[in-house]
Amino acid sequence: MFKGLKPINYGGREVWPLVEGGKGVAVSNHSSSGAWAAAGGIGTVSAVNADSYDADGNPIPQIYHGRTRRERHDELVAYAIEGGVEQVTRAHEIAGGKGAININVLWEMGGAQQVLHGVLERTRGMVAGVTCGAGMPYKLSEIAAHYGVYYLPIVSSGRAFRALWKRSYSKAAEWLAAVVYEDPWLAGGHNGLSNAEDPLKPEDPYPRVKALRDVMREGGISDEVPIVMAGGVWYLREWDNWIDNPELGSIAFQFGTRPLLTQESPIPQLWKDRLTQLKEGDILLHRFSPTGFYSSAVRTPFLRSLEGRSERQIAFSLEHAGDHTYQLDVGVKGKNFWVTPGDLLRAREWFGAGYTSALKTPDNTLVFVTDAERAEIRKDQTDCMGCLSHCGFSSWKDYDDYTTGRLADPRSFCIQKTLQDIAHGGDPDRNLMFAGHSAFRFGQDPFYSNGFVPTVKQLVDRILTGD
Repeated sequence: MFKGLKPINYGGREVWPLVEGGKGVAVSNHSSSGAWAAAGGIGTVSAVNADSYDADGNPIPQIYHGRTRRERHDELVAYAIEGGVEQVTRAHEIAGGKGAININVLWEMGGAQQVLHGVLERTRGMVAGVTCGAGMPYKLSEIAAHYGVYYLPIVSSGRAFRALWKRSYSKAAEWLAAVVYEDPWLAGGHNGLSNAEDPLKPEDPYPRVKALRDVMREGGISDEVPIVMAGGVWYLREWDNWIDNPELGSIAFQFGTRPLLTQESPIPQLWKDRLTQLKEGDILLHRFSPTGFYSSAVRTPFLRSLEGRSERQIAFSLEHAGDHTYQLDVGVKGKNFWVTPGDLLRAREWFGAGYTSALKTPDNTLVFVTDAERAEIRKDQTDCMGCLSHCGFSSWKDYDDYTTGRLADPRSFCIQKTLQDIAHGGDPDRNLMFAGHSAFRFGQDPFYSNGFVPTVKQLVDRILTGD
């Protein structure tokens, strides 16, 4: 028997402890987050390159005119602030005073602090809190406190929260609304796997969340401050032993994947249709993202092409040394690359299959791609608009000399380009399609049978029953 949830006090009002996961670019928008708040939960507007609209209500294409990356980065920040303000304003109107509206930012997005200041300055009284992950957002508490809004850091371990608490959050403890535990093996999007954790060996979230609560208690944080379980949450009845559990303290639940398939969800119909066709194992935890983080996405042909690219990879030496005794004679146009005999044969095989260009990586390896892929990679690197604080794909950095100092990595991709494309009608097969590891359950859950797509209110009501 599902024991059920009780409302919590958040931002001075009673809300359900149900949080909509923030999904950028342009995915958790005003329509979904405003409806989630109107249903009594905590809706989350993504402030990651959010859409603005023209006079007819159509999204304004984010086109860049700057000649340099820095100029284009300034345009991107301006787009992000305008879009964030627009989305929050619209979500606030839809919510009609019910629930609460949070905004979500990635700490590692380009100009994150500038965007956060720009959006919060112009949405005073509308935003209840800021969720933030993808990095170690030490300044999050300071910024939130400045605008009188709550902050909800996203972490994947007690150790990460301890570092944040000791360095800065303890100085703004009164504005800490919750701590989001995002399971690195179950959540969609970017994941906080550390080098000490095995991506192929998922760990039970319960002891990890208990360890996080222990760290919070060490810091004197009340058990009334919820831990938000994010990643892998589908039926609440499967988490019944977490609710009212004195070991864990107050628990809330975040839903990132399920709100994708609602009437208010802004994602294109092609994307929605694809969600209902997924099978278990179709979500891949990978490390192709230019952020350097692991991330989880549907194993589309786009993602499989990145897998294939990395598999067509050989190490090289710039001099005849050790096992590197043969000079590479394909893909490099006479340059001096020495490889092993076995790798020379593999390279020739790839070349014969049409992968005729070899591109250097930062790890002294070469990847073999088609001429068309090479042209696209080079163009995307040239067109970089600085959407990340550090980009492995283009070598952009958003401060000092604006370069990471490392060779651009052709094994990665332009994440801004593909996320903008899929969110605005692009073919899911040709783009990165983020999803949590439970997305296959759309095809198994009777709630969605016969093509039924719920409203957000119907989804929230369903979730509250335990299903």
